[in-house]
Amino acid sequence: MAHIGTERKNIMASLAEIRAKLAQQETRSSGSNGGGRDNAVYPHWDIPENATARVRFLPDADAKNDFFWVERAMIRLPFSGVKGQSSSKPVIVQVPCVEMYNETCPILTEVRTWFKDKSLEEMGRKYWKKRSYIFQGFVRENPLAEDSVPENPIRRFVISPSIYPLIIAALKDPDIEEIPTDYDRGLDFSITKTSKGQYADYATSKWARKESSLTQSERAAIDAFGLFDLKSFLPKKPGDAELKIIKEMFEASVDGATYDESRWGQYYKPAGLRGDAADTDDMPVARSTPTARPQVASVKEDSAPWDEEPQAASTPVSTAPKTDSNARAAEILSQIRNRKSAE
Repeated sequence: MAHIGTERKNIMASLAEIRAKLAQQETRSSGSNGGGRDNAVYPHWDIPENATARVRFLPDADAKNDFFWVERAMIRLPFSGVKGQSSSKPVIVQVPCVEMYNETCPILTEVRTWFKDKSLEEMGRKYWKKRSYIFQGFVRENPLAEDSVPENPIRRFVISPSIYPLIIAALKDPDIEEIPTDYDRGLDFSITKTSKGQYADYATSKWARKESSLTQSERAAIDAFGLFDLKSFLPKKPGDAELKIIKEMFEASVDGATYDESRWGQYYKPAGLRGDAADTDDMPVARSTPTARPQVASVKEDSAPWDEEPQAASTPVSTAPKTDSNARAAEILSQIRNRKSAE
């Protein structure tokens, strides 16, 4: 079985290559302001407080991926209810942000301009993209009493921005000589859950200091089941038709409208609406389940939005007094429509 590690090394990016790629991303950043739903996702956000889950990340099956994870970016569109349902409660529809495909997102193109106006910042954050990162690997120490575990012991991990920097910081550490996913000299990662105020806190999560090799049973599982192609768990890339619908839904959401299933149902739905088969999101969030406050994105893991908020506006901001949120929404929508008519 020892040959597995050697074979993977031949197709995996080296640690040096990963570090170079991360450096390139940082340079670009500083220079500019779905598979089916199953229990393969390990719900680390459910571990007890002060408990630790020890995991071992594995490479992506896609040899073209420079990293051993993929980034996912979603935007939540709140609606006041579902059209035609008198007792409908507010719902949230998640749509993909196409910036994860290195393309221009029509929603963020609009929302970025809102941060130039102090009174619109709160509205801007509501519609900003929420990032998460999909990894895969083994759960070596599990503090959870799971009702059932999948036959395939290779689990997926949906990592929030609160944990992701801890993973990346270690990869840049020159004292780490081998990529942590190496089968023979890799490192385990401990996810430790504590609390900070009313939120879960993972700041003490860390890499192991001692290298370890995969066990015979873990190597046998890789042989038997293979590795996941992580990009297959990203949402389908929107085409022109989908992008048009996303823009239309965004405008309706800002306007405080209800969700119109007859117009948008074949593209995007609130989770669970009439047995929606597309309810396949692996994000550990309340997803599109109706809530009493649609403007707040409910997140199961951290109990706070998984945001990657934009930089504060570098241009002078407006000092105009705050107005009623509905009036502001109407004003924003009017601006959007005026721009469209001028095109």
